[in-house]
Amino acid sequence: MSKVVLDVSVSLDGFTAGPDVRAEEPMGDGGERLHEWMGGEGPGGEVDLDVRRQVDAAVGATVIGRRTFDLGLRPWGGTPWPGVPSFVVTHRTRQDLVGDNGGTFAFDGLEAAFRRAKEAAGGKDVLVLGADVARQALRAGLLDELWLHLVPVLLGGGTPLFGGERAELAQEGTPVAGSASVTHLRYRVMPG
Repeated sequence: MSKVVLDVSVSLDGFTAGPDVRAEEPMGDGGERLHEWMGGEGPGGEVDLDVRRQVDAAVGATVIGRRTFDLGLRPWGGTPWPGVPSFVVTHRTRQDLVGDNGGTFAFDGLEAAFRRAKEAAGGKDVLVLGADVARQALRAGLLDELWLHLVPVLLGGGTPLFGGERAELAQEGTPVAGSASVTHLRYRVMPG
């Protein structure tokens, strides 16, 4: 059975993107620093690469917020994972879109997007991309796990991961102190 997982890099001060997010800087000022760990550079980087491989192997579909889609389509060149179906949560539906890398984007409301993504995932995980859609999923009880990649940087502003949501979490497995670049944490969202 597919799990719905928020897989996100976050700064120590709780931001998933830096200030002034815009088309030229989709991660905002300084926000690209949150993804540097994915390159596996520096001491302990092989652990980070292993975590990235685990995430990549687990993804069967994605649910993406509309703003994340709008900002990410150009840099991704298609869906975030080639060939993996993506479902964009929006009030402005449109025809499905095939990305340059063969992945498809479908556009739907919140609950329909999650339902369709779980059906399309083929038993693999549904990854959630975008802080706003993650908050909506948490409030609607649609989120099963949080995979946080905590990056030791203070962005001082930007897109907050959470904004007043309440949830009981249980640590899933042992946190991995990946490297000097990031700490990987997994939590299960408790029913509530």
